[in-house]
Amino acid sequence: MESCGEMVSLPVLVESNYRACTIPYRFPSDNPKKPTPTELSWINLFANSIPSFRLIFPQTPHFKRAESDDTVPDAPAKAEKFAQRYAEILEDLKKDPESHGGPPDCILLCQLREQVLREVGFRDIFKKVKDEENAKAISLFEDVVRPNDAIQDEVERVENLIRGIFAGNIFDLGSAQLAELFAKDGMSFQASSQNLVPRPWVIDDLDNFISKWNRKSWKKAVIFVDNSGADIILGILPFARELLRHGVQVVLAANDLPSINDVTYPELVEIIAKLKDENGKLLGVDTSNLLIANSGNDLPVIDLTRVSQELAYLASDADLVVLEGMGRGIETNLYAQFKCDSLKIAMVKHQEVAQFLGGRLYDCVIKYNEFSD
Repeated sequence: MESCGEMVSLPVLVESNYRACTIPYRFPSDNPKKPTPTELSWINLFANSIPSFRLIFPQTPHFKRAESDDTVPDAPAKAEKFAQRYAEILEDLKKDPESHGGPPDCILLCQLREQVLREVGFRDIFKKVKDEENAKAISLFEDVVRPNDAIQDEVERVENLIRGIFAGNIFDLGSAQLAELFAKDGMSFQASSQNLVPRPWVIDDLDNFISKWNRKSWKKAVIFVDNSGADIILGILPFARELLRHGVQVVLAANDLPSINDVTYPELVEIIAKLKDENGKLLGVDTSNLLIANSGNDLPVIDLTRVSQELAYLASDADLVVLEGMGRGIETNLYAQFKCDSLKIAMVKHQEVAQFLGGRLYDCVIKYNEFSD
């Protein structure tokens, strides 16, 4: 599906004072013709990520992709063109923040990057690495879920699932450092889960969330998912499966179009189909209450006033919204308010975000807000 038609607001979003940008890039008193220090630091962050987008093109063992990608003729030359054009746009924004639809924020910087990639001829530059990581994660799904099912204590089991979400969220090729690490060594899900930074995390509502889990019966949860591979398959799906076991209807909202290594709606449909058994169950759990929705989004961040009508319809009676991943859960919606319970959960993978939050790089954020009339 290329287009989701007219975009609408998420019905459970509190729209008053909503802005899809957590970190203030500028204030009204700032000179509109001069970039602020925050804008400059984020423009530089995006500039520094350009090589990680070109990692698929050099002769590196894990990312020798373009030469064998027959869907994109002259891929190395087009990669160079992308790098030059996007770097030029970022330099323009440094000189004049109002150029290219500015002033810049993380949504605009992502939009411009995707626009240039598509203009030079790239539609899904991480497709092969996503497919490989999805296949690997699918083969590990049972090994992750069964030990979790064996945990008798529910508090311990939910904490293990949350730690699994953080561990899965490490697989993010939009982070230059993590893309480089992944290219060198690959990643072990189990090791990542055990080696999270120690609690208390920079925003740590885990105990509060678990206590609500034990005494709250949600009816419908909408989960905005993030990356392919371990993130969706070993992090989010075991958590979603546990909600299904508790009788909660679960809507997984995935991107319409490819962006970095984020999972797309068609990819997620395929993943779920591969994980289900012949009876349509997910390791023994009935999936009739599991729905997959196209969010209408095409970025690694999200403006919740612009979602597909399909998702808006499905979310209208949600009593829990989960925003997973740094782009959706921290950078654009950390302070978003909802007319229902909400959970923002992500690992901090940019130093700029860590500094803003007053935490550490690779710190964890779990922000739970209970709705009260």
